[in-house]
Amino acid sequence: MLRTLAVGMVCSLCLSSLGLAQSAGPVVAPVASVAAVDLARYVGKWFEIASFPMFFQRQCVGDTTASYALGADGRVEVTNRCRTESGFDEANGIATVVEGWRNSRLKVSFFWPFKSDYWVLGLDDDYRWAVVGNPNRKYLWVLSRTPQLPKPLLDAALTSATAQGFDLSQLRYTTQANQ
Repeated sequence: MLRTLAVGMVCSLCLSSLGLAQSAGPVVAPVASVAAVDLARYVGKWFEIASFPMFFQRQCVGDTTASYALGADGRVEVTNRCRTESGFDEANGIATVVEGWRNSRLKVSFFWPFKSDYWVLGLDDDYRWAVVGNPNRKYLWVLSRTPQLPKPLLDAALTSATAQGFDLSQLRYTTQANQ
């Protein structure tokens, strides 16, 4: 099931990246990633606080996490996990750094040869939260190091997304148990 979900996600992201998906609304400045990401600080477990609805996450009912680990070859190992009605679902992938962007832009693949954009669009100075999306504004995740994000930190994360032109009316909050 996760492979099907990962296939759907990557296909959607690839089509969007090729310009085959149209965006609606006024023209705004291009999306920009943060200046730099320290991958040694970024790796580890992140809790999904909120996200845009995604086809490949349709079976998820809560406790969605993303875990990142640095591989010996410099790539980033990705494990996405969520609770479903029947247990837990998990998808594993590999992310590679896009040269010239100081680790703020990656390409992630859950199956070869398809890759999709993974841009860090907002990042707390202390790495307590991150906002991740793609350049066409169709995908957005608000991530936190803890299952709940205090309101001032959540507000800062959401402000970073709106400053990039993301329409937060489609944002859905993720139920997290204290893990």
